[in-house]
Order: sequence, then C-alpha cells, then structure tokens
Amino acid sequence: MTRIVPAQRFVEGGGFVVHRPFPVEALSYVDPFLLIDEMGPVKYAPGEAIGAPDHPHRGFETVTYIIDGEMEHEDSHGHRGAIRSGDVQWMTAGAGVIHSEMPSATMQQNGGLMHGFQIWVNLPKALKMTQPRYQEYTSAQLPIVQDEDRWIRIIAGTVGDVRSPIETTVPTTMLHFKLRPHTTTSFAIEPGSNAIVHTIGGAATVEGKAIGSHQDAVLENTAASVSVTATDQGFDGLLLAGLPLREPVARYGPLVMNSIDEVQAAFADFRAGKFGEIAREN
Repeated sequence: MTRIVPAQRFVEGGGFVVHRPFPVEALSYVDPFLLIDEMGPVKYAPGEAIGAPDHPHRGFETVTYIIDGEMEHEDSHGHRGAIRSGDVQWMTAGAGVIHSEMPSATMQQNGGLMHGFQIWVNLPKALKMTQPRYQEYTSAQLPIVQDEDRWIRIIAGTVGDVRSPIETTVPTTMLHFKLRPHTTTSFAIEPGSNAIVHTIGGAATVEGKAIGSHQDAVLENTAASVSVTATDQGFDGLLLAGLPLREPVARYGPLVMNSIDEVQAAFADFRAGKFGEIAREN
C-alpha cells in the first residue's frame, strides 16, 4: 500500500524550522523509522544560526545528514566533531547520551545556507541498552552512483553492487538521489521493508502516486523494489527503507523504549545524571 503524507512545519531545538512527515498526530512512526526532520533550507545572516543544545537520547539511533552548511557536535561520552556538506553522522544512542548539535563557529560568525536531515531509527528491544557509538563519514567517503539521468549518494545500504560503509542494525537503505526530468528509476530494497520517499525538490510519482513539495510517499510491506518517476520538474529526494521491528513503541521526546515503565526509568536515569554531562572548558 502507498499513501501520501504531508510534511508539517514545526519549530525545534533552539528555534530552527523543520518539515516533518512524522511523528505527527495522524502518523506516529513508520517502523523502524521514528522521525524525519528536514532542516531548512534556510539562509542565516551573521549571528543568526541556531541548533539543538544539550538534550538526551536513549533507545534508538540518530542519523544527521547535512546537504548544505556545517554543524559541530559533542556528547557526554567525550565525542566531538564537525559535520559538513555531504557528511553523515550515524549515532547509536543505545543506553543513553547527552548530545549537542550546533552550527559551526564559521556558520555562527558568517552565516550561510543550512539544509539537512535528522532521522531517527529504532533499535530492537535486545539492543536498546547497548553501548553508544558513532559512525561518521565525510561526503568523500560515501559512494555515489551516477549516470546522465540520475545521481545517488548511498548513505546506507546498496545500489547495484556498490555499498555504503555504514553498518546498520537492521537491513536499512538510505539514499539521497536526484533524477532528471521524466527519468524512471527503481531501487532494490529488502523484501518486506517499509519505505519512504521524501521530496526535497521537484515532483515525481512513486509507485504511481504523485508527490511534490513537502510530501512523502509511504510504502508499507513493500516488494523488493521502489519505482520513482520524475516529472518535467525533475526530482530531488530521500529514500528510506527498513525492515519493521514489529515491537511495541513507547516514547517521551528523545527517549524511545518498549513500555511506559521503561520510558519512566529512562527519564529517572536522565534526571539522576546517569547519562553523564558534556565536559566543556570554562
């Protein structure tokens, strides 16, 4: 089944605008994906750039993909780094971290274009309390497949015999792709996956259903492929596909477990300081 879902406008973090197809009132999640936020595109003047200051995570993975701009991140386990245009950070929050993602000093000082995604991928019950870890890859380290009609950056999964270096917990495909006008392409995915095609720009039909600005096509229990045809505008999109976990989901903001009791325990651990804190020089 394919349905069209609008991406709604929200304000998050320090006040940045996102477009979010879920979670919203009508659609809580698309198993195993818990959230898609498209940040921007927004052009910041000097001193205007904002981000997401210190916040906790437990029980899932966060994927940050930057199309334009720069972010600096740090966490309560001592990880620090920068994410620039075309880069990906795949963070397994697991048992718990305090995390911060803010515009780089250059962005804060000079301003500039910011555009990217934050995507949350659920962890199975057996791995919700796993040790946190990061996978960070620059744009140069992520494979690109292209020809005269299409361009595809492989964030996770495979296209043909080309594979991303990112290791996923469950079989997951994550692609940023661009199609020339009237181009049709088919993406192979794990049979039985749930899949999402998110519109970044242009318009297309996905398995015969039309999508355009701020719209997503959600495909549940799909076959082994997803077909996309660009209109005369061409198409710029994000494809997500993953095998559903089929486990209970209980969530409170950035704490995602399998029961309300586990969420309450996670919140108690956070309040008690068990997620640690980000060490900063005075």
